[in-house]
Amino acid sequence: MNKIGYLPGVSASGMGLRLSQKFVFLLFLSGLVTLCFGALFFLPDSVRLKRIFLSKTESQPVTVGSDNDLRDHLKKGAKDMEHLRGITSAKGETSTKLKSLSRKPSITNEAKADEKVVGGEALEDLTMSRSKTESSSKDEKVTSSSNQRQINNLSLTLLQATCFQFLKGCCCELGGFAISLVTCILNPLTISVFQMMKFAWDNYKSFAWGKNELRPLTKNGHIGNMFGGLRGASIVDSLDTLYIMGLIDEYNDAKEWVETSLDLNSNGEASLFEVNIRYVGGLLSAYYLTGEEMFKRKVLELGEKLLPAFNTPTGIPRGVINLGSGTSWSWGWASAGSSILAEFGTLHLEFVHLSELSNNPIYTEKVMNIRRLLNKIEKPHGLYPNFLSPVSGNWVQHHVSIGGLGDSFYEYLIKSYLMSDKTDEEAKNMYYSALEAIEANLVQKSPGGLTYMAEWRGGILDHKMGHLACFSGGMVGIGADDGAPEKRQHFLDLAAEITHTCHESYTTKLGPEAFRFDGGAEATATRLSDRYYILRPEVIESYMYMWRLTHDPKYREWGWEAVEALEQHCRVEAGFSGIRDVYAQTVSHDNMQQSFFLSETLKYLYLLFSDDDLLPLEDWVFNTEAHPLPVIRKSCLHGEGGTHDKTTSE
Repeated sequence: MNKIGYLPGVSASGMGLRLSQKFVFLLFLSGLVTLCFGALFFLPDSVRLKRIFLSKTESQPVTVGSDNDLRDHLKKGAKDMEHLRGITSAKGETSTKLKSLSRKPSITNEAKADEKVVGGEALEDLTMSRSKTESSSKDEKVTSSSNQRQINNLSLTLLQATCFQFLKGCCCELGGFAISLVTCILNPLTISVFQMMKFAWDNYKSFAWGKNELRPLTKNGHIGNMFGGLRGASIVDSLDTLYIMGLIDEYNDAKEWVETSLDLNSNGEASLFEVNIRYVGGLLSAYYLTGEEMFKRKVLELGEKLLPAFNTPTGIPRGVINLGSGTSWSWGWASAGSSILAEFGTLHLEFVHLSELSNNPIYTEKVMNIRRLLNKIEKPHGLYPNFLSPVSGNWVQHHVSIGGLGDSFYEYLIKSYLMSDKTDEEAKNMYYSALEAIEANLVQKSPGGLTYMAEWRGGILDHKMGHLACFSGGMVGIGADDGAPEKRQHFLDLAAEITHTCHESYTTKLGPEAFRFDGGAEATATRLSDRYYILRPEVIESYMYMWRLTHDPKYREWGWEAVEALEQHCRVEAGFSGIRDVYAQTVSHDNMQQSFFLSETLKYLYLLFSDDDLLPLEDWVFNTEAHPLPVIRKSCLHGEGGTHDKTTSE
């Protein structure tokens, strides 16, 4: 791997500068870099940036978000991000630590540096900021905090472009010296998401450190009852996001907390599902990205504590476990003491990797037993109901949903196949059989032409689709290449239609928890109880997958709409908060910054605006909490940053 600061084939002695000259120059350059960095990240609300970069005179009116101005600067200063390419590829071809963040600019192809940052000509249609400020005679007052943020964002864009242009010139003059600086290699869209993550994390650290989540209005922490006695859910959930974004100091703080303060000897009612997707998934991902053995030790210790939940007559785990005593039971609200399809069906990815790391097949055996039972029992119309008895192994009631209670079971079928390097034929066959039944029974078309997935209650359709079901656009998309070849385009079209429907539910650029298609409603929450938005990622998740699969610029445009809406409606003084009614004129916040906002929502936005080589889909599979896990090749050597410890074949 090319060391930070040098391009392949370029030696230090060939730079044409004596060591003393280079030292003086680098001191000067370091000062400039520090100035750029400080202006970008520590003066986000300063109107000085506006005055410097947006207006030539104090009396000149300012147009916020001028598309022409923005495009001009993007043309000058943007190149889609190249840092983090090849991060610990599961193929073993490259292994680049994110700490280096090394940029590899081309000094032979100057034209490439002038590429637009996103979507080719699509940026012509991307409206970065829509509001305008009112200009007064002397005191230029901004009419709203939203407009002020848009001014700041444009200021940062211009400063980033200027910084990039200067450093690009320096790189060429120094014979290819690559500046490892996040602020000058990210495009303006990823810069915005980067800042959102830093803002969310800094406030969590200030007011809720060690707690599970931040309450941003009251500026305190929240523990909750999903994780038993476990703490630090936001820390574990954020490890890989921080690392991927290059927030290395923040990542190191999180790593230190996990090493010294994550106590796995807890007592309390912990959700097997939530602990698995957030803690096990987060620790596995952190290990594979960084190679830190501490994460491996922690995750294997935690995985062992989850095994008693499988001690049932059928091997179907119960939903709740006490990590200290090992006792387990079903949720009190679950029908007849049943287990939930989305919970016991969303273990396969993590448990197979636990077997990989521990050289202990027990984890894989547990999840394969679940699969065998599901294959054996009769399924009504080929569908999988949401409730199953862990004692009898029979369905408890015939409620089928691709949203809550059922969702991630289907996701893990196709992802199990992909994670196995496309060798797990059983998972593939189960997925496509389930998808065929879903298309036949649940996929509907509204009078207005919107494709949606209804719920099924014993043969009666409920024309409701939950926000959670909006992940299915991305799911159908990533499976399009592996079904019958003649159906590839059909699956891509279905994925695009579902994603479009979910975008249509975002009528205020943020969508409700559930929306309906009956009584004349079209993708609208007709019940007050369905109108809330808790920073969920599923719609943005499908945007990211559909962008990677099609490169249709509308998905990045839609993602930017979500960024603007999150900034306008969900950002508060000390973090981000969910809102109680997406249709209300006056925003009412729920005072909760969910851990999945840092793990999923911001990560998917960042990947949406990043180069496809950042965590490429052929090498990585994301668990349902967006923690990337490497594809398991049949023959892989353990490499720097962590890939696989042994050869595998499922």
